[in-house]
Amino acid sequence: MGKPSGRRIAVTLVAVLAVAAAAAVVLRVLAPAEVETVARGAYPAVPTPPIGVIGRLPVAPLVVDGRLRVYAGARQVYADQPVSRKHRVTPFWSYRRWPAKLVGVLAEGTTVVSRWSDGKLVALDARTGRVAWRADGPEPGALPEPRRTYAATVWNPAGLHVARAADGRAVLVAAGPGAVGGYALADGRRLWRAEAAWGCRTDVGTTAAGEVLGLDACAGPATVEFRDAATGAVRSRWRPPDAPERLVVTPVGCRDGHSACRGLRTGGRDDETGRGWLVAGGEPLAAPALDGPDTELDGERAVGTTGGVVTGRSARTGEELWRRGDLGPVRILAVEPGRVHLLTERRDLVTLDPVTGAERSRFAMDIGRDGIGWVPGRAHAADGYVAVERARERARPDDDDQGYFLMAEPVLLAAT
Repeated sequence: MGKPSGRRIAVTLVAVLAVAAAAAVVLRVLAPAEVETVARGAYPAVPTPPIGVIGRLPVAPLVVDGRLRVYAGARQVYADQPVSRKHRVTPFWSYRRWPAKLVGVLAEGTTVVSRWSDGKLVALDARTGRVAWRADGPEPGALPEPRRTYAATVWNPAGLHVARAADGRAVLVAAGPGAVGGYALADGRRLWRAEAAWGCRTDVGTTAAGEVLGLDACAGPATVEFRDAATGAVRSRWRPPDAPERLVVTPVGCRDGHSACRGLRTGGRDDETGRGWLVAGGEPLAAPALDGPDTELDGERAVGTTGGVVTGRSARTGEELWRRGDLGPVRILAVEPGRVHLLTERRDLVTLDPVTGAERSRFAMDIGRDGIGWVPGRAHAADGYVAVERARERARPDDDDQGYFLMAEPVLLAAT
């Protein structure tokens, strides 16, 4: 066999270099990575927008610190500003990860926490977009694919909550099918972790009394479990009187998502009403005014709608505190501390004071020539702002996004 010619050596060398280059490209594209794009401008001041509809957005905004709008994408969390701008604009800051997917976003003060499909928790400083800390949390398990607005991701993140410990510290709680853990919100330090058999413990939320709520069916009938948010120690276990075998627990009166909740509604899977309870540390107290499904909680005041009448009652005693029969058929769209937001048949947004029933604002939820031919999807309220998805009047839950949403920019944002 003769020596290889110079031409054959050159061809072989080119082939080797091509393979190496291709491997480098694949590694660069597929290797785990994160991209942190921090803010270049100053942190915006708190605006004072006029009362009414502010703008129309393609994705759901999470209002943070009354200044920013934070959004979710498949592999990105980002913010624009000011909160009162009519349309979504160039990001103020952005954070991306690959190949993990974003599954939840939560904001507390100026800290924005993102949760990812690999269990990673990444906290960002809302003022700059810089990473404040990273921590390893429980894997979230399989979650439904979010719609293109990502409303569920930012308004009700699965298994991601915050609580205030007895000493005032903010504790982040992350839960998955096999574990739940508590983390110091200030620096991401893990405070505790509790394991459970896969799938027998369901995350519920946190209470205003600094407890972590879970539904535990690992060793018997489903029981509501109350853990200390700072230590993870089980404070108590409770099962409602005459509870059905397949118990369902829904938190109510929550400050944001399922965080800092002041009440519960318990029932069976086919129960359309349920029983209401106040939770303030210790065993839950019966709250008959919360028994109805069209009832929400602000502090210890229950606001409900029946037959076109809106009433405010003492959740503890059921005593009627005020009544409004002048609004026609309405539904409760969203509740935040000190405000209950109602949507009328004519798509007017009416905001009432839950203490007195006095009207704080009223205006049409319409912009431009969009009209009122829509039904509300998910909604959220914070800092006096209300955002709502607009779905087609005949939309069904199993419709794809094109058939479900009214238009390309289905989310309205309003200031009340």
